[in-house]
Amino acid sequence: MNRIININGKEINYQLKSSCQFKRISLKIYGDGLFVVSKPKIVGISFVEKFIKSKSNWIMEKLEKLSIKNNCIKPIERRERYLINKELARNLIEKKVKYFSQIYGFSCNKISIRNQSTRWGSCSKKGNLNFNYKIMFLPDNIVDYIIIHELCHLKEFNHSNRFWNLVNSIIPDYRSIKKDILLYNL
Repeated sequence: MNRIININGKEINYQLKSSCQFKRISLKIYGDGLFVVSKPKIVGISFVEKFIKSKSNWIMEKLEKLSIKNNCIKPIERRERYLINKELARNLIEKKVKYFSQIYGFSCNKISIRNQSTRWGSCSKKGNLNFNYKIMFLPDNIVDYIIIHELCHLKEFNHSNRFWNLVNSIIPDYRSIKKDILLYNL
């Protein structure tokens, strides 16, 4: 559901997602400027809006940085940057996937490198792995986490406790790395 909230005198559009599966309110601002708020079903909209306003400085800072970044890079330049870096990213990712697969017994079908605006990686039920080319600009421990995360989906195609236990068995400090990912915009 699309909504508007007034923050510091500016009308900000955001997408509200509500589900029984959400355990807490979360805010995400994607590289293309999409602002998404997720909430548990039982939480009311007035509480959500108070929460958003309590995070107004963070929200405005992120949106301003994205606005500057997105205004400085023309769509053609973005496409060229993707095409230039796609094969470099493929080489990095394929080496790491092969390395981790040999050690931990994973087997995937196809690896694709994409220019995604909201995801670092994904896994299909057919065993295909997709990665954002911008992964190559991240620190090694985050790259490893993203790759391990998607490889673990080959064995557990969900985010159940079994999935997170599998991730934890390979990367015991994955929780802190997961938090660090939030520092990097797509």
